[in-house]
Amino acid sequence: MTTDTKLHVYDVLAKCFIQENVKTCFTLMGDANMNWASKLASQGCRMVYVRHEHCAAAAAMAYARKTGDVGVATVTCGPGVTQLITALPAAVRAHLPMVVFAGESPIKMGWYNQMINQGPIIEATGAAYHPLHLPERMPVAIRDAFLQARRERRPVVLGIPFDLQERPWTGPETLPTPSHQLLPKLSPIPAHPDDVAQAAKLVAASERIVIFAGLGAVAAKAAPACRALAAKTGAILTTSLPARGLFHDDPYCVGISGSFSTEVGLDLIAQADLVIIVGGSLAFHAGGGGQLWKKAKMLHIDIDPVAVAQGQEVARNHLRADARLGVEALTAAIPDRANKWRTEAMAARIRDTKADNHVFEVEPNLLDPREVIATLEKSLPKDWELVNSGGHCSWFFAQMPSRPQERFLTIREFGAIGNGTSFAMGVAAARPDKTVVLFDGDGSLIMHIQELETIRRHGLNILIVLLNDGAYGSEVHKLRSEGLPDTGSVFGRPDFAAIARGFGIEGKTFTSVDELPKMVDEFAKKGGAAVWDFHVSDRVVSPTIRKAHPAKH
Repeated sequence: MTTDTKLHVYDVLAKCFIQENVKTCFTLMGDANMNWASKLASQGCRMVYVRHEHCAAAAAMAYARKTGDVGVATVTCGPGVTQLITALPAAVRAHLPMVVFAGESPIKMGWYNQMINQGPIIEATGAAYHPLHLPERMPVAIRDAFLQARRERRPVVLGIPFDLQERPWTGPETLPTPSHQLLPKLSPIPAHPDDVAQAAKLVAASERIVIFAGLGAVAAKAAPACRALAAKTGAILTTSLPARGLFHDDPYCVGISGSFSTEVGLDLIAQADLVIIVGGSLAFHAGGGGQLWKKAKMLHIDIDPVAVAQGQEVARNHLRADARLGVEALTAAIPDRANKWRTEAMAARIRDTKADNHVFEVEPNLLDPREVIATLEKSLPKDWELVNSGGHCSWFFAQMPSRPQERFLTIREFGAIGNGTSFAMGVAAARPDKTVVLFDGDGSLIMHIQELETIRRHGLNILIVLLNDGAYGSEVHKLRSEGLPDTGSVFGRPDFAAIARGFGIEGKTFTSVDELPKMVDEFAKKGGAAVWDFHVSDRVVSPTIRKAHPAKH
């Protein structure tokens, strides 16, 4: 590590991140991280310079999900760190490995304007916090942070006083072995024969089986095994929201299970007498809080099966195994059986029935969001990367059954809106050769509208599709269901097309879907970035809201 130029601590810390194969970092610079960030960039790391610290962390979340690697972000001390507090709980709950290089106030000073005890704030989110105050140990501590992020699959925040970063380097000349060379190479866990035999008895005693796959099934590449088990048992297939699209081309897949289920899906899942959960976390919303499959027994196939999750009893039958190996073992253990549930008529019903058939009166010059989604489903190229944001509009965007899981990103943990632009930037950084389509709502987009400038400045190929109902959609419908004034949730429709053009990207307002296929073709040819603002009626209420908040007046 010896060079003719005198090294500072921040030089060595940058080398530590490069040695961890960090190729992209989402950044907002300040006094406590700018020297390090500058050195990281000079050593070949691609820096995406955002306009808000929250967006740096949220973009790193999407990057981690899309690449399967550690997402990296950096912020300054004090207010830079406190801006992370909405993103970090979502990353923790989504099990996303991240390392955040955060400054700390100068350790030599008794008072500093941005001084704050950062550790308790970060740890309250569920993330790990490590203050690094001994320069000679920092390289090992950084390596260990990457190990922890990978092993525990959660964010690790490093607090490093910036006066220590500026000191001359007097530590070891060689860096420690990087985390990716130390990680144990773990083989998939096979199922125990006794557990398989018990699970096979459960299957034999059941007639209407639902196979529910989560992100664990995605990670284990268990989709073909789940299809084979479903075919042998006459089961139907469904997924969690993050795993949506895993069985997109299977005629007996009813789509998402839970709050985002279709009409047909709700009906068929309710008939189940056995639900086999494969690699799923059994989140509250995935089973409708236990209301979705009241009559069914539950079998959880997972490397860490659980009985209770998120405050509800979820499964009394368990098969501890890798998702793929567990399903394959179960399939081999059961005899062929007559198909008593699957029929061609069922497949036709799944294929031909709309996700939601409720009738609404839509005002003139406004659109039904379901019509917008149906047209997008037909028009958008199949190889484009799709990103769904949060809020009321996200139910509609999730109903695109032809889109495979690997092309459709959804992160909704913690229930925060305002993440869409950040998630899209993270996916665009992970897939620079692809067009990214962000699906968002007006209330969500405007929270971090400044990132349109980031998108333009970095030349990110992102098309933003906006369902604009002129309100906070979830809140306006909940207030109306209670018979309360909706004043504080209705804001009107800003001219998002003009706002986009003000930031230097294209913008267009839609009051009809007639020209949408042509516009998609034109955008595909020229690329770039744009905001397409679809004015939709606020009278169209998603099934999620209708079920959870029926009108009381």
